[in-house]
Amino acid sequence: MTDNDSGVVEEFDIVVIGAGISGIGAAAYFSRELPGKSLIVLEGREDIGGTWDLFRYPGIRSDSDLHTFGYEFKPWRHENAIADAPLILDYLRETVDENALARLIRTGHRVRRADWSSMESTWTLTVATTDPATGSDVTKTIKAGWVFAATGYYKYDEGYSPAFPGIEDFEGTVVHPQHWPEDLDYSAKKVVVIGSGATAVTIVPAMTKGPGAARHVTMLQRTPTYVMPIPRIDRVALALTKMLGEKRGYAATRFKNIWMEHLLIEGLRRFPRAGRAMVRRENIRKLGKGFDVDTHFNPPYAPWDQRLCAAPDGDFFDTLKSGDASIVTDSIARFSRGGIVLGSGDELEADIVITATGLNLQLFDGMPIVVDGRQIDVVDTIAYRGTLLSGIPNWSMAIGYTTSSWTLKVGLLCRYLIDLVRYMDAHGYDTVVPVAPPGMQTRPVMDLQSGYAKRGERMLPRQGTTKPWRTMMSYPQDAKALRGPVVDEHLVFGTGSGSLHVDEGRVAHV
Repeated sequence: MTDNDSGVVEEFDIVVIGAGISGIGAAAYFSRELPGKSLIVLEGREDIGGTWDLFRYPGIRSDSDLHTFGYEFKPWRHENAIADAPLILDYLRETVDENALARLIRTGHRVRRADWSSMESTWTLTVATTDPATGSDVTKTIKAGWVFAATGYYKYDEGYSPAFPGIEDFEGTVVHPQHWPEDLDYSAKKVVVIGSGATAVTIVPAMTKGPGAARHVTMLQRTPTYVMPIPRIDRVALALTKMLGEKRGYAATRFKNIWMEHLLIEGLRRFPRAGRAMVRRENIRKLGKGFDVDTHFNPPYAPWDQRLCAAPDGDFFDTLKSGDASIVTDSIARFSRGGIVLGSGDELEADIVITATGLNLQLFDGMPIVVDGRQIDVVDTIAYRGTLLSGIPNWSMAIGYTTSSWTLKVGLLCRYLIDLVRYMDAHGYDTVVPVAPPGMQTRPVMDLQSGYAKRGERMLPRQGTTKPWRTMMSYPQDAKALRGPVVDEHLVFGTGSGSLHVDEGRVAHV
């Protein structure tokens, strides 16, 4: 970056950071429901789509059905309820076109820093971009009354890879799915995929299909994961659409899927032994009684302590059963010249190793957030209603559900923020900040035992143990809470410039 500002300071009522599925949805909600507010969307990458544009590994798809992962205001029209990334990208581009959002989105604009001034009741964003005329790096300054951070929760430029002993000795190719080379040729190659999460369960069957298929793919896992087959096409959804029409059929399907998923998750959590037995029976049904299900599909944790992995139409199981792929449950002792030596002493031969080992968590693209000259450590903040953060004025974040469709939560958060902004306008307020009760007990904002969630605990906000500081992962409960009263005693409002001062987590009127 250069140190030269472009010299023009733009001002907006709302700035959305990120043009992935959350940011595009937020822009659609805000432009429709708050037409009097000036709005802009800043996207650091050169195209929209976020996750669905970044990841290019074979078979990349949604784990959630698109009737709930899609927006409530835009029906999902494709027959596949579990959709590949290109279909999701088409859906997002249609959303942009249908809601005239292209005029609001600026790609190649990465927010590097956010500074709040209580004297001005304004955020000042330092934005890195490129001058289209000269191609030189420039810094822009953009001011905002509100920031809606739809940046996701992981680092876009760096996936998580453990330090594997001897990896420098390996003579083959090592690839992380987050950085998949476009020219990677794996045809007739021996491939080992390290990992047992959704990415690995997606990649394994995808690499065994088509004319460029791998010779054999082995999924190497240290710890098993719950994997369940689900239909790629929702026949009930197609029937409802035929009977009720596109919009009503979509709404009915969405309602059905929300409650089916809620009841499934609640049932598995309330009766984990029965849930484990149910998943085991389904695995045996798909793989046959001769398959060692109790070694490879027997996690040491209860269902939904981590996310269940979905196998559309059972493709993952079919690939294992056909012999095109295999699964090994063992630890890694070290890499060798020709593959991986396991803890048992066995060696897996490999031409290519895919490290599907997870994400590195990071909120707000790692940018410094500074309130009245004091840099905020996000881990010291507490999430209010899952979207505002204690001690940070006029800042809303989009973190969706981890146990169901991400976008369901984002829609609720946007609606709450719209109601809050309307309340502030009606009462003449320009600033709001949530203040947590002193000494409130907290826990990690993500109630998951997944590796990425545990690694990221020191990088994410906390949550309380009671409402409105508890970050719920149930859409029916959230819908009731977020559609209730907009304000309570935990919100402190300011009127007029300089009316609110935030210092070390305390709020004072000045």
